[in-house]
Amino acid sequence: MTTANDQLVKALTTDNNFRVLAVNATGVVQTAQQNHALHRTAAAALGRTLVASLLLANATLKGKEGLTVRLNGQGPLGGMIVDADAAGHVKGYVQHPDVDLPQTDKQEEDVATAVGTAGFLEVLKNQGGAQPYASSVPLVSGKIGDDFTYYLAKSEQIPSALGVSVAFTTDDHVAVAGGYLIQTLPGADETAITELEKRLQTLPSIATSLQENPDPAQLINTIFGAEHVKILAHLPVSFYCDCSKEKFAHSLAGIGRKDLQQLIDEDHGAEVVCNFCGQKYDFSEADLVQILNDQAKENENDE
Repeated sequence: MTTANDQLVKALTTDNNFRVLAVNATGVVQTAQQNHALHRTAAAALGRTLVASLLLANATLKGKEGLTVRLNGQGPLGGMIVDADAAGHVKGYVQHPDVDLPQTDKQEEDVATAVGTAGFLEVLKNQGGAQPYASSVPLVSGKIGDDFTYYLAKSEQIPSALGVSVAFTTDDHVAVAGGYLIQTLPGADETAITELEKRLQTLPSIATSLQENPDPAQLINTIFGAEHVKILAHLPVSFYCDCSKEKFAHSLAGIGRKDLQQLIDEDHGAEVVCNFCGQKYDFSEADLVQILNDQAKENENDE
């Protein structure tokens, strides 16, 4: 359900104080809600995490590099896992998609309660090495934006401001989703930083800005003024899953001969569902026998 408006914009301020990324990921989050039958609070939480992961990936990675975000605050949502890369692809799922809590006194989605704070935000970066680089920080609010901001300050050592938003229609469908990431550049003027902090407190919400103008570049212009930013790049973003029957066949081969034989003898087949996109793959009894035979041949070759 990716839309023409789903894109990420990168920019620099003309005074060289800040690097800015902004993204409209409405179609991305709508796809996630549809794929996983997400109730409203679950859609808000996973949506914010998808948006934040896109921003983080495109701020800290390059080329074909990717990252995995794991987040579990021991709240009713359970765990969330999101994969994102520097090419604008993202996918993710939440353990309990049917969570729907009453709104807060400010008429906002109660993501903090749904996520919880008794846990960690963990980021694993796949940058071509033998093992991914892993780092984690305690959750500070469960609201997602604050937690990613804290991660950037502690693990990346970059003073940042990250804002994310997911808004809904009256019938609880995702209406708009997006966010921004602002990072200070080396030698940034302290006065400019203080003024930015004040300005961020008075701006319209991200959702309001994107509903008025879906171009994320306009979100950057709203924050800094069009005359004070230089747009560097536009990147399409999408909810993208690279699962396949072949990949799941490889996974089934890894469960062991005994368990495979049990699936053949008792169930005469198997259905595998991708956690990330909800796609179902049916393996017939003949498929499983073929996997078992291929596994036996590989074992013979290894001996």
